[in-house]
Amino acid sequence: MTATSPFDLYREAVERHGFAPDEAQHAAAERLDACFHALHDEAVSDRRRAIPGVYLWGPVGRGKTWLMDGFHRQLDVPTRRLHFHHFMRWVHQRQFQLSGTADPLAALARELATEARVLCLDELFVSDIADAMLLGRLLQALFEEGVVLVCTSNQAPRQLYADGFNRERFLPAIEAIERCMEVVELDGGYDHRLHPGQAYQRYWVAEPGRPSALATVFERLSAGEVVSTEPIELGHRQIAVERRSDRVVWCRYAELCEQPLAALDFIALVDGFEQILLGEVPRLSDANVNGGVARGTEDGTERIEAGERELPSLSKRDDGVRRFIALVDECYDRRVPLHVEAEVAMDDLYADGYLAFAFRRTHSRLREMQLARFGAGY
Repeated sequence: MTATSPFDLYREAVERHGFAPDEAQHAAAERLDACFHALHDEAVSDRRRAIPGVYLWGPVGRGKTWLMDGFHRQLDVPTRRLHFHHFMRWVHQRQFQLSGTADPLAALARELATEARVLCLDELFVSDIADAMLLGRLLQALFEEGVVLVCTSNQAPRQLYADGFNRERFLPAIEAIERCMEVVELDGGYDHRLHPGQAYQRYWVAEPGRPSALATVFERLSAGEVVSTEPIELGHRQIAVERRSDRVVWCRYAELCEQPLAALDFIALVDGFEQILLGEVPRLSDANVNGGVARGTEDGTERIEAGERELPSLSKRDDGVRRFIALVDECYDRRVPLHVEAEVAMDDLYADGYLAFAFRRTHSRLREMQLARFGAGY
């Protein structure tokens, strides 16, 4: 099957799927197209040559991730695609493991170069001095090894780590980006997230006495795959599943959010599956306790208005809520659809409580997941 080029994907999105025309996206797609065809021409001729990468930057909602992911999906050369924070976590881990090596960063760059011709990094952002110091040398080493880098960022290269401590240590990284990548600003003045497009249900309210809606969803998503009920392993812990296939997993809330799992475990979960189903999600906040409404206070407790007593600031229930928030964040950042069946409607899931402020973002992300284009990368 012939791969579809980034520019053809953009044109198809506008002409057939109702995407709004955007001059900045048009220009960015052309730059990605040039990189795409150079890589494929190289693969056909089997002659290695220097190919500039692409650095897409601009405000949120401009389609940077969507464009990069379209480029990544169609490539027929070895490639890796990571969120930038996951990439840096891996870099720190590998650097520690290579600590006995004469030049760990050079060794790490060689290792990456043997695994991938192209490295795609989403949401490049540098705020940590340790990351800044590493990147200065690592990016240079990657470019010297011939790795083609394609990344997205909300900042231009010269804005990265702008007020950071010892910023001069990061300047070589900026110079390497500008020397080895095409820098493309993506700001057509149009926030595509404000124009949602076609709805696509991924949230259901459970109906007592009726089969779970997720059963039908799982059958559709896993069609043609071997299905089992074997548990999955996260953080050396066996997690029971309702069903699983190679690409799809269906778990209960109690198994994923009421077990002592950490953010790294959710990263591993999303690494392993392309679609995640989460059932039996309870109401996550108690609207009324002893006739009063629980509200967060500045001293870290939840005070019951029109009531007599105070609740602890964090409960066992809230531990589960925080894991649920982490799961939604990971799925959202990685553009992996999360299908949820809950006891109550989305607006009532966490109506009030200590974590209400943090849950606003979760609610917004769950809302965005109810769109057909979610998973396409905006």
